Order: sequence, then structure tokens, then C-alpha cells
Amino acid sequence: MENKKVAHDPLVLLARRAAAAGAQVLSGRDEQKFNTDEKSAAGDWVTDFDRAAEEAIRATIFTARPNDELTGEEFPSQKPSNPSGYRWSIDPLDGTTNFVRNIAYYCSSVGVCQRQDDGTDVWVAAAIVAPALEVEYFAGRGQGAWKHDLRTKKITQLTGPVESDAKLLGTGFGYDAERRDFQLSVLTELLPDFVNIRRIGSAALDLCLVAEGSLDAYAEYGTQEYDWAAGALIAEETGTPVGRPVGYPGWQYAGLVDTSKLVSPKA
Repeated sequence: MENKKVAHDPLVLLARRAAAAGAQVLSGRDEQKFNTDEKSAAGDWVTDFDRAAEEAIRATIFTARPNDELTGEEFPSQKPSNPSGYRWSIDPLDGTTNFVRNIAYYCSSVGVCQRQDDGTDVWVAAAIVAPALEVEYFAGRGQGAWKHDLRTKKITQLTGPVESDAKLLGTGFGYDAERRDFQLSVLTELLPDFVNIRRIGSAALDLCLVAEGSLDAYAEYGTQEYDWAAGALIAEETGTPVGRPVGYPGWQYAGLVDTSKLVSPKA
């Protein structure tokens, strides 16, 4: 059972409700209703489910907190006239290709940050729900990270990976051929530190798998904020090292990875 503080934190509770609302839309997966469009490259898809899930997430948050800013993958930012200083970052369907191809690793991801006096953002609550896996992950700043098995209702605190001689690395690749070549060149440098790699197809779930220790590390170049907003906090709250991209594109990483090898592309 999770601790009482995170169980009653209003931002964590809202993040969980919002992610669940998105996942509920995704659970109605029907290939006849995809209405699939390509975003920017072959295989980079968006479906009606992406859009409907984001609408459900936004409605859940806006109803409870109308003065918070909303940013997401599929729709323009929603900026209130009297901003509260909190901003939600929404990925309604992380792993769209998996969703379209009926691979279970996809999810709705919701994170919220608070703007500080110096203009920086501090991530304070997060939730991710993967409907096909029947699992929820959530975290609150300073309150730990948790996994909720939606089948058994069991809630477990996550503690991150443990150093070993059999480490697994999670990663991902862009759709642009030039970026993919760069990512492969860095992966060549990283591989000697690991026994193998996994390519899950969802950055949010990659970060959750690091949080639960199923992956020992994750590193990917060129992810967007909505990809890592929730997952990075979930991994961070296990005590594992986490790095968020500085600007775009940049490296997102978590876990037992040699960050000196995460170089930038040559000009």
C-alpha cells in the first residue's frame, strides 16, 4: 500500500484520474476507428484515439483546475487568463505505432510542473496508465514512485535498478534517417556496458521499467517533453539518476548509464 501522503496528494490524484481517463479511451481500441494520419515520416502516426484521449485528459484536468496551463502532443497549449503557476504536460498515447500494430506497450502519460521564481519548472506529480498491460505508475515529488497492478489491485513502491554484470539498456530511435544513424553511433559506444538492449517503443514506459528495475538504464536522443514529463519523475523518485533534455533535441536518460558517452551530433 502506498504511503498516506502520496495517496492523498491532490495533484497526484488528479494526474492519476487524468491518465486513467486517457487510458479508458485507448482501451476501446478498434482498428476500424483508427482514421490514421502520418505526422512527419513513414510510421510516425496519429489516430483519432490520440486526439480523443487527449480531449478526455484535458477535460479531467480543466474541470478540477481551470487556472492551470495545459500542453499536449495533439492540440495547442491552453493558457488561462489567471495562471496558477502549474502546467500539465500530456501525452495521450505514447507508443502510437505499438497501438496501431496491436503491441501492448502503449499508455497515457500525464505530468505536472510548478514554475519557480527563477523561471525554472519543477515536476511535482505524474501518472502513467498502460491499459493493455493493466498497470498504472505514479509518483509525487518527495513521495516516492509506485506501481499499481490494475488486475490484482496490488500497489508496490518502486526502488529502481541495482548494479549488476547483466545490465539491460532501453532505447529508442527517431524516424529521420540522419538522426537514427547518430543514435546508432552512440549506441555502439554504450553497448559494451550492457549485455543487451530493448526497444519498447514508448519512452514513458521505458522510464517506468527503469523505475521498477526491469531495465537498468534508458537513454534516447530527441524525445519531446510530453514523452518524458511523467516517466522522468517516476524514475527520479526511486532515487535513480535521471537527466532531462536541455533544449531540443537532447538526451533523456535514467538509470545506470555512463552519461559521458551521451554526446551531441557533430556539426
